[in-house]
This record gives sequence, structure tokens and C-alpha cells, in this order.
Amino acid sequence: MSTTLVLNADMQPVSFVPLSTVSWQDAVRIIFLERAFVLEEYDLWVIRSPSVQMRMPSIIRLKQYQKHNGKVEFSRHNVILRDNYTCQYCGKGFAFDELTFDHVVPRREGGKTKFDNIVAACHDCNQKKAHFHKMKPKHTPKQPDYWQLATNRKKRPVTVPHATWKNYLFWDAEVVVDENMAPQNVWEVTNDLPFLNL
Repeated sequence: MSTTLVLNADMQPVSFVPLSTVSWQDAVRIIFLERAFVLEEYDLWVIRSPSVQMRMPSIIRLKQYQKHNGKVEFSRHNVILRDNYTCQYCGKGFAFDELTFDHVVPRREGGKTKFDNIVAACHDCNQKKAHFHKMKPKHTPKQPDYWQLATNRKKRPVTVPHATWKNYLFWDAEVVVDENMAPQNVWEVTNDLPFLNL
């Protein structure tokens, strides 16, 4: 099984953060409900039922434009993406799993776990800072907007399950194709896509 990229009516992904994908089952439902067109298909994957046979969709395009709501939920991933994979204390870049998030004002002093009090930090800096205020982040943390995160996301390499995706993702960084990619390696955003009112 694999996933299907969902493009908006303007041929851009419905969402960049996370990348708008659905399961192949939801893609088939959307197609049969006539809410989308199939743009690309997987060569080796065929879906069969007693009355229908079709190749599994790799990319679908919605018939009606879906405006992004612009909401950004608090998560470790979004904090690290906002801070562009950079420790906000030493200023060095790191891989995702080498960063943690740090409370600028410690929780024990009333600091909240919100965008305006959390920064990305490498493990060394996080340990050095501990519960003290001596270390200050290089940038004051704030709530990011969706477009800031989308811009930062497009600067990072992305792995996709099918070569056809490269023609539709206008990414600033490398797009790597891994046709053995399991569905759990691609974010599923079924609940965030308003057209999936099935």
C-alpha cells in the first residue's frame, strides 16, 4: 500500500505542513464522489473489485479550490520547523532527532508550553541552561504563521513514495524517491482536509 498526494485546484499541495496526503482508500472515495481528478497513477499497484479495476492513484487534483485555514498547532515538529532546525542558543543546525525543545521561562517558574515560551535547543545547550535564565535564545520565540512553516519546510529534503510527485512538488531542497516507503512514513492529514466529508 502507499499514499496519494492531494493537490488543490491550483495544482499546489493543499498543505505543505504537513504535506497533504491521503490513503489510497480515501483517494478512491474522493474520485468516485467526483471531487477530484486522477493526475498520476502507480504503475504496479492495481485496485480490483468485482465491478471495477483501476490503477492506484499517486496524485489527485481537487475540482474545487480548498483555502488553507492558516492554523498552526503547537507541536515539537512545528517548533523545530519554525526555528529552522537550529539551536536557538548556540546557533548551530541539527537533524530533527538531535533537537529538543526548551522552555525559555522554566515550567517550575510558571512558564507555559506554548510557542512564545518554547525554542529548539540541542541537547548540550538544553543541559547547560537547565532551569536558569542566564542563557537567552538568539531570537524571541513567537507563534509562527502557516506560510513561515511552509517556506521553512520546502527548504528541507523530502522523501516521497513515487517519482511522479517530483513533477508537482516545487521544493527548494532535494525530493528523494523511495518507492518502498511505507505509508506510516508520510503524514496522513485526512482529518484536516475539509473535502473529506465522507
